[in-house]
Amino acid sequence: MSAAVEERSSNEAPYTLDQPAPKVLSFWDQSAFWANLGVSLLAFSGAYTVLAPDAQGTPRLPIVAGILAMVVGTAIGGVMLGLAAVPGTRAGVPAMMLLRGLFGTRLSYIPTVMNILQMVGWGTFELVTIAGAAKELFGGGPRWAYVVAAGVITTVLTLWPLGSVRVLRRYVTVAVVLALGYFYVQLARQPLPDLTHGSWSHFWIGADAALAVSISWVPMAADYTRHSRSERAAFGAASVAYGLTQVVAYVLGLLALALAAGDSSKVFGPFQHVALGTLFFAVFVLREVDQSFANVYSTAVSIQNLVTRTDRRLLTVVLGILTTVLALVLNMDNYAGFLTLIGSVFVPMLGVLAVDFFCFTGRRGWDVSDRAPARWGMIVAWAAGIAAYQLINPGQVGWWSRLWTHAQSTLHFTPADWMSASLLSFAVAAAMTALIGALNRRQATVHPDPASAR
Repeated sequence: MSAAVEERSSNEAPYTLDQPAPKVLSFWDQSAFWANLGVSLLAFSGAYTVLAPDAQGTPRLPIVAGILAMVVGTAIGGVMLGLAAVPGTRAGVPAMMLLRGLFGTRLSYIPTVMNILQMVGWGTFELVTIAGAAKELFGGGPRWAYVVAAGVITTVLTLWPLGSVRVLRRYVTVAVVLALGYFYVQLARQPLPDLTHGSWSHFWIGADAALAVSISWVPMAADYTRHSRSERAAFGAASVAYGLTQVVAYVLGLLALALAAGDSSKVFGPFQHVALGTLFFAVFVLREVDQSFANVYSTAVSIQNLVTRTDRRLLTVVLGILTTVLALVLNMDNYAGFLTLIGSVFVPMLGVLAVDFFCFTGRRGWDVSDRAPARWGMIVAWAAGIAAYQLINPGQVGWWSRLWTHAQSTLHFTPADWMSASLLSFAVAAAMTALIGALNRRQATVHPDPASAR
């Protein structure tokens, strides 16, 4: 009995960050996990953003252009997500602890706090989404009951995170694939409106919206891939499995949106109006808890970067209660812009991380200990990327948006339609990192550190 318990414990995520992470997740375990994250209720309702709506909410892209923009943006974002997955496998540490090697221990607290804020926000948002969909699915009932039920299930899953990933592979993924296939057949049989009406001039705005969704998972990728058996499995599962299912889900969302006459608030309607629609839609509603699970668990692991020896089980229980309470009392529509703003800062951070990890200091192994020294050059490269992103896309958060709109005016800069904030900010941050890395390497060659010779 004790041996079985001990074996299960060794196959689970460690309780604290000073314990080693077991390498137990196969390619198929991880593929199921990322594939399920790619299918979301938010993907169906969020498909509207790929049509590049203007300030009045009118779509500027035809459905066909939106589908292609989704494919292009997701393909690029999938590769970026794969790049974020590999360092966690090699170093064996979660995402925010990995940033100790990139920025230094104390400087890593800056993105850690940002990530905690956005993960709590998205975890809360998911519970609100699940409750709304469940209420529509069951034809009414008290909203608070759905929120509490979703919160309880989410919290239980976070107590056994790697076991939850295996459950997704064995059972949930099959049901999700069947539901997706069924709805594709049923929605395609409906009388669809003209899918080509509109201009393609805002294509890259739509592609950028799709890319940003993939990038939103970057700050948590290593939380799971630290348990991967190989770097190849981590990269392949994150890039291919997630990218494939996100395209499938968003295209289905665009078809549902077309049937709902472009009203994003009624995008769930077409799913339930077809034969057996309620049954198959229930699969999506129940499966959505893996989104809230991932957000809550990654929040706990992010907090552990600040307090390494705190038990993750305690943290996830507290966070599960917190997100449930927030979902009951907050109007999340007021926070969507804020969450998107925080998420945008991680796009250029990935540019810094990828270049430094694969081309410079990361090749020798990062120092992720409590004493990792500050690396201000990486902060400068990150800041340059953030500035590039905000100049192209100032966002929708009051004073912050006005600040960067004023900066645009001062610099006489008007973003062109083809400019992708995500791609260009990634490129700026990557280029700055490469420049700083090359200068540091040259300096080390000219003036070698005597300590390195010992």
